[in-house]
Amino acid sequence: MLDATTRSGGTATASPRAAATKLTAASATAAVDVPLGFTARCTRALLSPWSRLSLLVVLLAAAASCVLLFEPQRLLAHGWPPQFGGAAAAGVFAVAYGLCTVAFVPRPLLNLAAGALFGSQLGTGAALAGTVLGAGMAFGLGRVLGQDALRPLLRGRWLKAADGQLSRHGFRSMMAARLFPGVPFWVANYCAAVSRMRWAPFLLATALGSIPNTAAYVVAGARASKPTSPAFLIAMGFIAVPALVGAVVAWRKRHHLRGR
Repeated sequence: MLDATTRSGGTATASPRAAATKLTAASATAAVDVPLGFTARCTRALLSPWSRLSLLVVLLAAAASCVLLFEPQRLLAHGWPPQFGGAAAAGVFAVAYGLCTVAFVPRPLLNLAAGALFGSQLGTGAALAGTVLGAGMAFGLGRVLGQDALRPLLRGRWLKAADGQLSRHGFRSMMAARLFPGVPFWVANYCAAVSRMRWAPFLLATALGSIPNTAAYVVAGARASKPTSPAFLIAMGFIAVPALVGAVVAWRKRHHLRGR
């Protein structure tokens, strides 16, 4: 009984199944060997991790340059139309706040401006909305444009420790970063974006952890004309105490990080 070949006059002839297999393999090899077109090569180059990281660097550099040239924090504090108030104005301010945080404008200045413009309650709401919006935009930019290129570079001991902490204990770590000043707002955003932290814990921890510090600055801005008032003094206490606690915790944790 003949299996794969039939012999006729000493000549071996391949079976239909074997011939089909060889034809499929040859077609696949030919498809692999076909060079990519110019458009495909350009698309692949533009979407590569390092191209996206370069785009992120250009965007952030342009944003920082705009801040240095135009000083939007001053416009928010002193150039805001006095007749433009209420919830609609607070919403516009929140959007401008978020964009400014992505452009590295310090949040304390924006929080003071929110208090001076809208008072304690509405100003706190606008500042918190802008905080979450700005954090989400920075997280999205870092995740889409920077994560693929930067993750292979996480080889240092401190970098690995920070990445592991953010990836495994994202909510708790981000809550600590927001509650205790010391880590700049934009640094925490982009570090979280490079890690494996998920969106929901990042945004929730940002919203909850930013409440005390944001409210304290907003109240201080709203009561800046009365620096001896109890509200202003309490607000300054809420600003100073978390900063002191954060410094003490960082000092005590330095040996733990070095040991990893």
